[in-house]
Amino acid sequence: MAAAAAVEAAAPMGALWGLVHDFVVGQQEGPADQVAADVKSGNYTVLQVVEALGSSLENPEPRTRARGIQLLSQVLLHCHTLLLEKEVVHLILFYENRLKDHHLVIPSVLQGLKALSLCVALPPGLAVSVLKAIFQEVHVQSLPQVDRHTVYNIITNFMRTREEELKSLGADFTFGFIQVMDGEKDPRNLLVAFRIVHDLISRDYSLGPFVEELFEVTSCYFPIDFTPPPNDPHGIQREDLILSLRAVLASTPRFAEFLLPLLIEKVDSEVLSAKLDSLQTLNACCAVYGQKELKDFLPSLWASIRRESSQRRTILEMLLGFLKLQQKWSYEDKDQRPLNGFKDQLCSLVFMALTDPSTQLQLVGIRTLTVLGAQPDLLSSEDLELAVGHLYRLSFLKEDSQSCRVAALEASGTLAALYPVAFSSHLVPKLAEELRVGESNLTNGDEPTQCSRHLCCLQALSAVSTHPSIVKETLPLLLHHLWQVNRGNMVAQSSDVIAVCQSLRQMAEKCQQDPESCWYFHQTAIPCLLALAVQASMPEKEPSVLRKVLLEDEVLAAMVSVIGTATTHLSPELAAQSVTYIVPLFLDGNVSFLPENSFPSRFQPFQDGSSGQRRLIALLMAFVCSLPRNVEIPQLNQLMRELLELSCCHSCPFSSTAAAKCFAGLLNKHPAGQQLDEFLQLAVDKVEAGLGSGPCRSQAFTLLLWVTKALVLRYHPLSSCLTARLMGLLSDPELGPAAADGFSLLMSDCTDVLTRAGHAEVRIMFRQRFFTDNVPALVQGFHAAPQDVKPNYLKGLSHVLNRLPKPVLLPELPTLLSLLLEALSCPDCVVQLSTLSCLQPLLLEAPQVMSLHVDTLVTKFLNLSSSPSMAVRIAALQCMHALTRLPTPVLLPYKPQVIRALAKPLDDKKRLVRKEAVSARGEWFLLGSPGS
Repeated sequence: MAAAAAVEAAAPMGALWGLVHDFVVGQQEGPADQVAADVKSGNYTVLQVVEALGSSLENPEPRTRARGIQLLSQVLLHCHTLLLEKEVVHLILFYENRLKDHHLVIPSVLQGLKALSLCVALPPGLAVSVLKAIFQEVHVQSLPQVDRHTVYNIITNFMRTREEELKSLGADFTFGFIQVMDGEKDPRNLLVAFRIVHDLISRDYSLGPFVEELFEVTSCYFPIDFTPPPNDPHGIQREDLILSLRAVLASTPRFAEFLLPLLIEKVDSEVLSAKLDSLQTLNACCAVYGQKELKDFLPSLWASIRRESSQRRTILEMLLGFLKLQQKWSYEDKDQRPLNGFKDQLCSLVFMALTDPSTQLQLVGIRTLTVLGAQPDLLSSEDLELAVGHLYRLSFLKEDSQSCRVAALEASGTLAALYPVAFSSHLVPKLAEELRVGESNLTNGDEPTQCSRHLCCLQALSAVSTHPSIVKETLPLLLHHLWQVNRGNMVAQSSDVIAVCQSLRQMAEKCQQDPESCWYFHQTAIPCLLALAVQASMPEKEPSVLRKVLLEDEVLAAMVSVIGTATTHLSPELAAQSVTYIVPLFLDGNVSFLPENSFPSRFQPFQDGSSGQRRLIALLMAFVCSLPRNVEIPQLNQLMRELLELSCCHSCPFSSTAAAKCFAGLLNKHPAGQQLDEFLQLAVDKVEAGLGSGPCRSQAFTLLLWVTKALVLRYHPLSSCLTARLMGLLSDPELGPAAADGFSLLMSDCTDVLTRAGHAEVRIMFRQRFFTDNVPALVQGFHAAPQDVKPNYLKGLSHVLNRLPKPVLLPELPTLLSLLLEALSCPDCVVQLSTLSCLQPLLLEAPQVMSLHVDTLVTKFLNLSSSPSMAVRIAALQCMHALTRLPTPVLLPYKPQVIRALAKPLDDKKRLVRKEAVSARGEWFLLGSPGS
C-alpha cells in the first residue's frame, strides 16, 4: 500500500516536471498557464513548482535560467494571494540575489518581484529591502520599456501598501527614484513616473537635499512635445502628459524658485503651445504658491503677461488664480499691496473681457471682477461705476447667454454687499426705470422680448438685494409693481405675479443673513402681500379678471413661499410681535395693520366668507407653520377648531387642504400635554365622522393624511393607530388609490409645512422607524387582499421603499424583492415609476441579490421601455443600463436579445428617451469585451 501511495504522489509531480520541461526546453508558453492554473486549483504548491524548476534555476546557461525564473514569476503573478509569509521571505531573498545575475535574467526577476510586491503576506522590512536592491543592482534606464514599466509598478505597489516603511528610508528613497527615472523617454512610463513624483510630494515623503534634483528630473520634459503615432494602441495623448506633468510642477511651493524663471522664459517663447502651457501651469501654481514664493517674480511675470494678447482667456484665468491667492495675504501698510501698481491695467483687461463676444471670456471676466472687487480699497469710484454698467448690461443678455447672465447676477449680489452706495447710485435707478418701462409695455400688451427683459429686471432686483440699505430701495419697487397688477393698470397674467413672488422669495432668502434686513422685509412685505390678497378676495359687482389672478392656486403657492421664507428666520421676539397682528386678521377680520385697508366688506375667511376669502387660509398656514416653536399663538384653541371645521368643507378643496395642512403643522409643534390630546381627539372624531358616507369623505381623508404625517415625524404614539387606519382605506373602493399615494406623502419632505427650516419637529430616523413599524403589515395585507385591491398595497409599499435610505433597505431586499418585481406588472404608471426608481440604485448596490432575478428583470424592463408614459420608458431604460453592473457571466446569455430589443426605443419620438436608449444599448454592446 505504501508503494501504491508513493506511485500516486509521484504521478502528479511527474506531470508537473513534464510541463516545466516543455516550457523551459520546448520554448512553449502554454505550460506556464497550465502550471499556474494547477497551483490555483490546489494540484501543486508553489514550493513543488520551485522543486520542479530546481535544475533550470541553477543551470549555467543564462537563457535556461531566465526561462525557469520566467515560469516561476508567471505562476507567482497568478497565485501571489496564496503565498504564506515564510514562503514570501524565501522568495524575496531568492529574487534579490538574482538581481545580480546575467542581464538576460533580469526581466523575469523583475516580474517575480512585481508579483511579490502585491502579496498581502509580505513581512515588514522586505519592501525596503527590495527597493534598495533594485536601486543598487539595476541600471533601470538600460532596460527595455516593458521592464522599466515593471520597476515603476513595483515602486507604485509598495507606495500604496507600505508607505510608512518607505518613509523610513528618508531622502534615500527620493534619491533612488530620481536615479530610476533619470533619462526616461517612453510616454507610457512617464505617466506612471509623474504620478509617483506627485505622490512623493503630496504624501510628504522626505525630499531632503534633493528638491532641485527632483525638479530637474521632471521639468526637463516641460513643455511636453509629443505627437502620438498613428493607430497608437495605448491611447496616450499629449494632453495626458501635459496634465500629469503640470500636477507635479504645481504640487509644491518648494519648486517655485526653479519653476517660475522657467515659466517666464517659456511665456516669452515664440512657440504658441509653449506659451499656452506655461500660462496654464502658472494658473495651476497660483493655488499652491504663497506670497514668499511669488513676490520676487511678480514684476517679471506681469511684464511677460502684459506683452501677450493672443491667449486672453488663459491669461485672465491665470490672473484670477493670482488674485485669489493674493486675497490670503495680509498687509499692514496699504502701499505695500502689490496690486495697487497694476490696478489700472488689471481693470482694463477685465473690462475688455466683459465686452468680448466670447461667452467663456466673459465668464472669466465676471469671476475676475468679483475677486478684484473683494480687494480692500483697490477699485476707485470710476472703476465701480464702469463695473456696475457692465454687470447691468450682462444681466439682460439673451437666453443663449444664460450662463453669463446668471454669473453677472451672482457677481452683482457679491459686490453690492461690499459697495452698496455704488449699486444704489448706478444700478438700482436703472432697474427701476427698466421696471417702469416694463409696466408700460405690459399695459399695452407685452411682446416676448419685452417680457424677457421684464423677467431679467425682476431677477436683477432680487440678486442685488444683499445689503440692508439696498433692500430698502428694491423691496418697495417690487411691491409697488404688485400693486400695479391689483389696480388693473397692467395686462397681467399669473406668470407675471409668480415671477415677482419668486424675486421676493429670493430677496427674503438673502435677508435671512442679516436680522435687520430680515425684520424689515417681514414687516414691509408680509402686510403688503396680505393686503393685496384680501383686496383680491373681496366680492365685486363686476368681477375683475386681473384681481382674480392673485387667487389662482399657483399664485397663492408662490405667495406662500415668500411668507414662509420671510418668517422662518425671525427671532422669537419679533415673531411674537407679528403673530399678534396676523392671527387676529384671520380670526377677527382685524385689518388695521394692512396698508390701503379700506375694503368694501369684512374679511371673514372662517365664518361666512366667500370661497375667495377661504383660499387665503394658505397664507395663514405659511406664516403660523414657519414660526419658531416657542412663539405663543394667540387664540390657539379657536384657531385650531376653525381650521378643523374648514378642513372638512367640501365646497373648496384648495381651502380645505390648506386648513388641514395648517392644523397638522400646528399639531406637530405643539408641546405634549392635555391640550394636544384634546386637539388630537377632535381631529380623530372629525376624521371618523367624515369618512362615513357623505360628501366630505375626500376632505376627511386629506385631514387624516396630514395629521398622520405630523405625528409620524415626531414619533407620537397615536401615529401607529392613524397609519393603521390609513392602511385600512387601501381596500376602500373610492379612497383606495388615494390612500396608496398617501404613503408617498408620509415618506416625502414637504416644502411649505412640516419642514425642518420651518421649525417642525422632524426626527432624523422617521423613515426607518416607519418602515420597521409598517412594512410587515403592508406585506401581510397584500397577501390577504383581493386581487383588485393588491395594486393599492403594491403602490403603497413601492412609495415607502423608494424613499427609504438604501442601507436600511438592502438587508431586507431578499424578502421584499419578489413584491417589487410584481409591482412592475401593475398597470398603474405611478407604481411602475416608483418601483423602477427604487430598483435602479439596488442594481448598483446589491448586484449579487439582483442577479438571482436577472431573467425577470430583463423581461420586465424591456416591456416597460415601450410604456405609454415617457417617464416610465426613461426609467426602464436607465434600469437596463444599470443592469450592466451585474456580473458579466450572468448577463451574457441575454446580450443578443437585449441589443435587438433596445433598437426600438432608438426611434422613440422623445429625445430624452432616445438618449437613454443609446446609453443603455452602448453598455450592452460592450458587455464582455476586453477592458469593459
